[in-house]
Parts: sequence; C-alpha cells; structure tokens
Amino acid sequence: MPIKNRLAEMHEEITGWRRDIHQHPEILYDTHRTSALVAEKLKEFGCDEVVNGIGRTGVVGVIRGKSDTRGRAIGLRADMDALPMQEQTGLEYASQTPNAMHACGHDGHTAMVLGTAKYLAETRNFDGTAVVIFQPAEEGGNGAEAMCKDGLMDRFGIQEVYAMHNVPGVPTGQFAIRSGPLLAAADEFEIHLEGRGGHAAKPHDTVDTTVMLSQLIVALQTVVSRNADPIQQGVLSVTSVETSSKAFNVIPQSASVNGTVRTHSNEMRDLIEKRLTEIAEGIAATMGGTATVAYKHGVPVTINAEEQTGYAEEVAISVGGSCDEAPMVMGGEDFSFMLEERPGAFIILGNGETAGLHHPEYNFNDEIIPIGCSWFAEMVERRMPAA
Repeated sequence: MPIKNRLAEMHEEITGWRRDIHQHPEILYDTHRTSALVAEKLKEFGCDEVVNGIGRTGVVGVIRGKSDTRGRAIGLRADMDALPMQEQTGLEYASQTPNAMHACGHDGHTAMVLGTAKYLAETRNFDGTAVVIFQPAEEGGNGAEAMCKDGLMDRFGIQEVYAMHNVPGVPTGQFAIRSGPLLAAADEFEIHLEGRGGHAAKPHDTVDTTVMLSQLIVALQTVVSRNADPIQQGVLSVTSVETSSKAFNVIPQSASVNGTVRTHSNEMRDLIEKRLTEIAEGIAATMGGTATVAYKHGVPVTINAEEQTGYAEEVAISVGGSCDEAPMVMGGEDFSFMLEERPGAFIILGNGETAGLHHPEYNFNDEIIPIGCSWFAEMVERRMPAA
C-alpha cells in the first residue's frame, strides 16, 4: 500500500495525539481543550495562518504551497466533538470525562487531518493553498453550518472541500465512495394533540387523545408506503409518545408524538413534511380535537459532486489500491452544509471489525491513520501539483 513515507514515520506521533483527544472528549461546541490543542499544533507546525472561533469553537489552519500560480484552495475538514455517553472499552486511554466518549471516531478524524497539516507544512509540495478545517458540534449541533455562516468558504477562498469518515464493518483501510446522494437529510417532528380530558368511565364526554394518538401513529406509516414514489428513499419513524396523564382512570387532555424523518432528496423531504402535517391535522379534526405540528429541518442531504467524487476515488485507488461503491445510508452528516456551499466529496474508510459507531465499546482503529493521512495529503498534492 503506497503510504507516504513521512506519514508512516509519523504514525506513532499521530496515534499519541488521537489517544490524548480520546481521553478528553468534549461535547457539541464545548470543544475548548480540543480546539486549543489543535490550534497549538497548527502553530507549532508552522502554518501560515491559524484562526480560532470560526463557528464558535472551530479552528482553521492555512498552509501555502511552494507556489500559487492559479490561486487555488482546497479545504480538508475534520470533526472534533464527542458523544454524550459512557465509554465501556476498558482501554488504558479511555475517556476520563463521565458521560462523554469519542464513540464515532472524531478523535481519529481530527488526528489524521492534524497529521496531514504537519506533513503539508513541512513539504509544501503543491501549487496553491491547503485549508485544514476543524469543526465542533457535528453530533447534532450543526457545527459545519455555523462555520459556513461565519464566512468559512469566502474568507479562506476555499473552492473545493473534502472530508472522511471511518466505518466499522468495512475492511481495515478499504475506501468507498459514491457520486450524488450518500447520506440522508435528518429532520425531527413533534405533534401535539389536544382533546377534552375526563373520566375513563365516561369516554362519551371526552375527546380521547389516546385513540387519536393510536390512529395517528398507524396513519403516519402510510406516508412512505402509499404517498411516496417507491424508487425514492425515505424513512418516517415515530420514536416516542407521551400523554398528559398517567392515571388508569383518566382520559388525558393532551398527547404528543415525536419522531424522525430521513430522505435523500428535497422532493421527498417536502412531500413527507406536507403529508405528515395533513394527516395529523385531519385525524385530530375528524375526532373533534386539534393537532399542532412542529417540523424541524436538520442536516440536508449529503450530496457528493460528480467531478470531485471521481477525483477522490482516483486518489483513494492510488493510496489504497481500490475503492468500492459506497451504499446510500439513512444516517445524517452536517458536512452537507459545506457541500451546499462548495463542490466536494465525502469518502468512507474501513475501520475493520470493531464495535459499531455510537456503541459504548467502539474505538477508532489506529492502523488506518497513515492511510487516511496519505489520502488527505495526496488530495492536495495531486489536485494542485507544484509548479
């Protein structure tokens, strides 16, 4: 496997950074220690510019090549935040923070882009500018969107942007990618039902929200199965319900239903939101009650640009020997906000036979560090060859 020699030499050092970050996980935007560590390393590497506070706690490093005859700039993104869960790995470098854990491998992503930054700052064997992006709050906080709103792309002149994610269950070091939709838009909904509460022995004097609730849950399952084109991808899942009373002899005045919607196109996203609202309001009205729908748009669809995907695949093959076609999945990824602003691609890298993402026994596979670093570095050097 043609790993860059210098990055192979740095393997142990980068692994040390990764494990240090793993020991000190931070949630959402509270990545103060991690952000400070990243900024300190980037300055130590000799980056031409290091900027804190993009997207609240995001960090950006600028590395200029030996020349810049065409004014090109490529962004390489890593996520820094952890998950609010208790680690159960038993590792000697396990999380030292209760109820916080790097269970998605963001510690590995951050370490790999840091290693790439060190390599690029040492060699500068490219014609243009490499921009390394370290974002907070990927896990539910839309940190990528926050960085974009702070002018990330325009401020640093980024023309293309790339990111990577490890995937357990895929052979160690195996790349996979696909053009077009890859990960789903991830939305949330809450439906509040209002009826007329009363004694459970006198249902005729009430507007029963529990029956309304039951009818609604079943009816919502028809949105994807009966309203959507079966060729399109869509998931609507009810994940929690609650009533205003827990008593055995009370018909509750109100009830609520929460859930998630996952789609791979804006057309499907709009359809599900429209039908969900119509069904909720219709069932409630038919039974004499009312429904209030709160629909929250989360991350948009992650769409890989065709040309940039082809280039990322070409580099993956040169580094790893092959690159599979990635399946479309219903998980969400806020890198999609960056892809809405600039063309780019999101690639996956096999983590081997480890526990799954978001599992308390998950651990990033340090064997893939030089592979990921070599891909990031080659993405810059091959796209912007030295003049």
